[in-house]
Amino acid sequence: VVSCKIDFDDRFDKMQQHTAEHIISGVIHSLYGYDNVGFHLGADVVTFDINHPMTREELDRVEELANKAVFDNIKIESMFPTPEELGGMVYRSKLDLTENVRIVKIGDVDSCACCAPHVNYTGEVGLIKCLDFMSHRGGVRITMCAGKRALLDYREKYRNIREISAMLCEPQHT
Repeated sequence: VVSCKIDFDDRFDKMQQHTAEHIISGVIHSLYGYDNVGFHLGADVVTFDINHPMTREELDRVEELANKAVFDNIKIESMFPTPEELGGMVYRSKLDLTENVRIVKIGDVDSCACCAPHVNYTGEVGLIKCLDFMSHRGGVRITMCAGKRALLDYREKYRNIREISAMLCEPQHT
Protein backbone atom coordinates (compact mmCIF):
# COMPACT_ATOMS: atom_id res chain seq x y z
CA VAL A 1 0.00 0.00 0.00
CA VAL A 2 1.36 3.37 -1.00
CA SER A 3 0.07 6.69 0.18
CA CYS A 4 0.95 9.83 -1.76
CA LYS A 5 -0.08 13.42 -2.17
CA ILE A 6 0.38 15.77 -5.12
CA ASP A 7 1.88 19.18 -4.38
CA PHE A 8 -0.66 20.99 -6.55
CA ASP A 9 1.07 24.39 -6.38
CA ASP A 10 4.25 22.85 -7.78
CA ARG A 11 2.34 20.80 -10.35
CA PHE A 12 0.30 23.83 -11.48
CA ASP A 13 3.50 25.89 -11.86
CA LYS A 14 4.98 23.19 -14.08
CA MET A 15 1.74 22.94 -16.06
CA GLN A 16 1.87 26.72 -16.65
CA GLN A 17 5.49 26.62 -17.80
CA HIS A 18 5.01 23.63 -20.09
CA THR A 19 1.82 24.98 -21.65
CA ALA A 20 3.54 28.36 -22.20
CA GLU A 21 6.37 26.55 -24.01
CA HIS A 22 3.77 24.85 -26.26
CA ILE A 23 2.19 28.22 -27.04
CA ILE A 24 5.52 29.87 -27.89
CA SER A 25 6.73 26.88 -29.93
CA GLY A 26 3.42 26.78 -31.80
CA VAL A 27 3.59 30.49 -32.61
CA ILE A 28 7.21 30.16 -33.79
CA HIS A 29 6.28 27.20 -35.97
CA SER A 30 3.24 29.01 -37.43
CA LEU A 31 5.10 32.25 -38.14
CA TYR A 32 8.47 30.96 -39.28
CA GLY A 33 8.27 27.17 -39.73
CA TYR A 34 11.03 26.59 -37.15
CA ASP A 35 10.94 23.56 -34.86
CA ASN A 36 11.44 23.08 -31.14
CA VAL A 37 14.28 20.55 -30.80
CA GLY A 38 14.91 20.60 -27.04
CA PHE A 39 13.18 21.49 -23.77
CA HIS A 40 14.19 21.81 -20.12
CA LEU A 41 11.82 22.80 -17.32
CA GLY A 42 14.12 24.14 -14.58
CA ALA A 43 13.35 25.22 -11.04
CA ASP A 44 13.41 28.93 -11.99
CA VAL A 45 13.15 29.15 -15.77
CA VAL A 46 12.37 27.11 -18.85
CA THR A 47 14.81 26.78 -21.72
CA PHE A 48 14.04 25.37 -25.12
CA ASP A 49 15.89 25.16 -28.38
CA ILE A 50 14.69 26.25 -31.81
CA ASN A 51 16.43 24.89 -34.90
CA HIS A 52 16.91 28.25 -36.61
CA PRO A 53 18.42 31.62 -35.67
CA MET A 54 15.98 34.32 -34.54
CA THR A 55 16.23 38.05 -33.91
CA ARG A 56 15.05 39.95 -30.83
CA GLU A 57 12.35 41.54 -32.99
CA GLU A 58 11.07 38.12 -34.09
CA LEU A 59 11.06 36.89 -30.50
CA ASP A 60 9.20 40.02 -29.34
CA ARG A 61 6.53 39.33 -31.99
CA VAL A 62 6.27 35.71 -30.83
CA GLU A 63 5.93 36.85 -27.19
CA GLU A 64 3.18 39.30 -28.17
CA LEU A 65 1.18 36.63 -30.03
CA ALA A 66 1.76 34.07 -27.26
CA ASN A 67 0.31 36.47 -24.70
CA LYS A 68 -2.61 37.23 -27.01
CA ALA A 69 -3.36 33.48 -26.95
CA VAL A 70 -3.28 33.65 -23.13
CA PHE A 71 -5.64 36.64 -23.07
CA ASP A 72 -7.98 34.86 -25.52
CA ASN A 73 -8.38 32.08 -22.88
CA ILE A 74 -8.42 29.25 -25.45
CA LYS A 75 -9.65 25.80 -24.37
CA ILE A 76 -6.85 23.22 -24.36
CA GLU A 77 -7.89 19.80 -25.62
CA SER A 78 -6.15 16.44 -25.21
CA MET A 79 -7.09 13.55 -27.45
CA PHE A 80 -5.96 10.07 -28.42
CA PRO A 81 -6.74 9.83 -32.14
CA THR A 82 -6.95 6.50 -33.90
CA PRO A 83 -4.02 5.71 -36.23
CA GLU A 84 -6.26 6.65 -39.16
CA GLU A 85 -7.21 10.01 -37.59
CA LEU A 86 -3.58 10.65 -36.67
CA GLY A 87 -2.55 10.10 -40.30
CA GLY A 88 -4.74 13.01 -41.36
CA MET A 89 -3.64 15.40 -38.61
CA VAL A 90 -1.01 18.13 -38.74
CA TYR A 91 0.89 18.29 -35.45
CA ARG A 92 4.36 18.96 -34.08
CA SER A 93 6.39 15.96 -32.90
CA LYS A 94 10.07 15.19 -32.46
CA LEU A 95 9.40 11.49 -33.10
CA ASP A 96 7.63 9.49 -35.79
CA LEU A 97 4.72 8.20 -33.71
CA THR A 98 2.11 5.66 -34.82
CA GLU A 99 0.08 4.40 -31.84
CA ASN A 100 -1.14 5.53 -28.41
CA VAL A 101 -0.37 9.11 -29.42
CA ARG A 102 -1.78 11.89 -27.25
CA ILE A 103 -2.30 15.16 -29.09
CA VAL A 104 -2.54 18.40 -27.13
CA LYS A 105 -4.39 21.03 -29.17
CA ILE A 106 -4.46 24.72 -28.26
CA GLY A 107 -6.98 26.17 -30.71
CA ASP A 108 -5.20 27.31 -33.87
CA VAL A 109 -2.05 28.11 -31.87
CA ASP A 110 -0.53 24.65 -31.49
CA SER A 111 -1.13 20.96 -32.01
CA CYS A 112 1.57 18.73 -30.61
CA ALA A 113 2.16 15.14 -29.54
CA CYS A 114 2.70 15.33 -25.76
CA CYS A 115 2.12 13.19 -22.70
CA ALA A 116 2.59 15.89 -20.01
CA PRO A 117 -0.15 17.62 -18.00
CA HIS A 118 -1.37 21.03 -19.16
CA VAL A 119 -3.73 23.69 -17.86
CA ASN A 120 -7.33 23.60 -19.15
CA TYR A 121 -7.42 27.10 -20.67
CA THR A 122 -4.62 29.34 -21.90
CA GLY A 123 -5.71 32.06 -19.45
CA GLU A 124 -4.48 29.84 -16.62
CA VAL A 125 -0.91 30.17 -17.96
CA GLY A 126 -0.69 33.83 -16.93
CA LEU A 127 1.85 36.20 -18.41
CA ILE A 128 4.46 34.66 -20.71
CA LYS A 129 7.84 36.40 -20.72
CA CYS A 130 10.78 35.54 -22.98
CA LEU A 131 13.66 36.55 -20.74
CA ASP A 132 16.62 35.93 -23.02
CA PHE A 133 17.90 34.03 -26.03
CA MET A 134 21.28 33.01 -27.36
CA SER A 135 22.77 31.27 -30.36
CA HIS A 136 22.85 27.52 -29.84
CA ARG A 137 23.82 24.75 -32.29
CA GLY A 138 22.83 26.72 -35.38
CA GLY A 139 19.57 27.92 -33.84
CA VAL A 140 18.59 29.65 -30.61
CA ARG A 141 18.06 28.69 -26.99
CA ILE A 142 15.20 30.69 -25.48
CA THR A 143 14.86 31.29 -21.75
CA MET A 144 11.31 32.05 -20.58
CA CYS A 145 8.94 31.91 -17.65
CA ALA A 146 5.20 32.20 -17.17
CA GLY A 147 2.56 32.73 -14.52
CA LYS A 148 3.79 33.29 -10.98
CA ARG A 149 7.40 32.84 -12.09
CA ALA A 150 6.97 35.77 -14.50
CA LEU A 151 5.46 37.89 -11.72
CA LEU A 152 8.33 37.10 -9.35
CA ASP A 153 10.88 37.83 -12.10
CA TYR A 154 9.26 41.21 -12.82
CA ARG A 155 9.13 42.02 -9.11
CA GLU A 156 12.86 41.31 -8.70
CA LYS A 157 13.76 43.38 -11.75
CA TYR A 158 11.59 46.25 -10.49
CA ARG A 159 13.41 46.17 -7.12
CA ASN A 160 16.74 46.24 -8.97
CA ILE A 161 15.68 49.23 -11.06
CA ARG A 162 14.54 51.09 -7.94
CA GLU A 163 17.89 50.47 -6.26
CA ILE A 164 19.88 51.51 -9.34
CA SER A 165 17.72 54.65 -9.73
CA ALA A 166 18.32 55.56 -6.08
CA MET A 167 22.10 55.07 -6.42
CA LEU A 168 22.15 57.29 -9.52
CA CYS A 169 19.76 59.85 -7.97
CA GLU A 170 17.59 59.48 -11.06
CA PRO A 171 13.86 58.76 -11.19
CA GLN A 172 12.89 55.43 -12.72
CA HIS A 173 10.32 56.98 -15.02
CA THR A 174 11.40 59.61 -17.53
